[in-house]
Amino acid sequence: MSDITIDIPKIVSPAYYPMFTSHARYLSYKGSRGSGKSVAAARKVIVDILSHSYVNWLVIRQYFGTHKDSTFAALKKAASDLGVYDLFKFTVSPLEVTYKPTGQKIFFRGMDDALKITSITTDVGVICREWIEEAFELKSKSAFETVEESLRGILPDPNGFYQTVITFNPWSDRSWLKSEFFDEDTRRPHTRSFTTTYTDNPWLNDDYIASLQDMIKRNPNRARVAVYGDWGIAEGLVFDGLFEQRDFSMEDIAGLPKAVGLDFGFKHDPTAGEFIAIDQQNRVVYIYDEFYQQGLLTGQIAQELASHKAYGLPIMADQAAANLIGELTMAHGVPNVRPAGKGKDSVSQGIQYMQSYHFVVHPRVKGLLEEFNTYVYAKDKFDNWTNEPVDANNHAIDALRYAMSLFVFTTAGHYMSNQERIQTIKNLGLR
Repeated sequence: MSDITIDIPKIVSPAYYPMFTSHARYLSYKGSRGSGKSVAAARKVIVDILSHSYVNWLVIRQYFGTHKDSTFAALKKAASDLGVYDLFKFTVSPLEVTYKPTGQKIFFRGMDDALKITSITTDVGVICREWIEEAFELKSKSAFETVEESLRGILPDPNGFYQTVITFNPWSDRSWLKSEFFDEDTRRPHTRSFTTTYTDNPWLNDDYIASLQDMIKRNPNRARVAVYGDWGIAEGLVFDGLFEQRDFSMEDIAGLPKAVGLDFGFKHDPTAGEFIAIDQQNRVVYIYDEFYQQGLLTGQIAQELASHKAYGLPIMADQAAANLIGELTMAHGVPNVRPAGKGKDSVSQGIQYMQSYHFVVHPRVKGLLEEFNTYVYAKDKFDNWTNEPVDANNHAIDALRYAMSLFVFTTAGHYMSNQERIQTIKNLGLR
């Protein structure tokens, strides 16, 4: 690293020291929200380039298009925070980072075009390091194996080593990542596995910590993953098998009717805006955009709706928040805001109707995907599953339900009566 000195204990918390000191083949970090794992990994990449002249990095996500605003941005910030930004060249086309003094590179690839992963060549050194970010997005072990094939060859440094850093949120204990990197009996040789939480990130603000602590009290199922970094619940999911994360373009959904669902948040609850296109013939809903943020005032909600191109679309909002709908319309000029129809059993009926659809979630939509992975049925006193979902972790789901209500619970231009809804559900064989 020549005359550059970086004090590792000053740039990451102790939980992440192994990233910088271990030569293990695999370093796998599952963690909670705000645990700092992605920041630590980005700093690891930069430090490794500075420290080892033979090292080139390959940064992987399932979808190539998600790199620019995540890993690429994180690496730019890491270089800046470490005071070495001017030593690197960051280019968008092609998306890559070059270490100016030597020509070493950081490459970005997506599993949605796996062939491009195995065809990378370098002028300096070897691609011998890999960071797989949001590894939970990778569909299977075989996808991971495809990536691993790109790391091979003799290293020019006799002390050199290959290494893969894996970071993710553990949404389900069904994931192949659990057996591959965490279960003692089945995990790969030369693997070190870690679980980190928000307590491993000393740079979080008090409001964020308070929101996580509130989640522990109000929604322990969600807190299991989002606060403690433990494996998510695989059983009892309301939408189990009904959703997938998949990249798609606006051209793919150009001919489909669209709507926005809006659920208002208060204090520690997020305000959720879900943007959908619905294929009623094939019973598929595409969720193509989202905002999902705590502490938004009505003026800020109006700004989010505008910036996400909601104007011109019907916006279905929570009927119980009529005063906020009025503020959006009258004070901030948001057009086409309508109260979503409610009535007796409207929530359970809406959920049942939603279960007759398949949901395709765009990679940019994070809040809804998190809720899909943690929204479960309640249990009775005998620990048996009921038919009623737990009323928690459902802000984006509520917004989605409001958006869909425009299409599924209307007839002849008016909202169906309770009896009409019941009959509609029966006709679908859902009740």
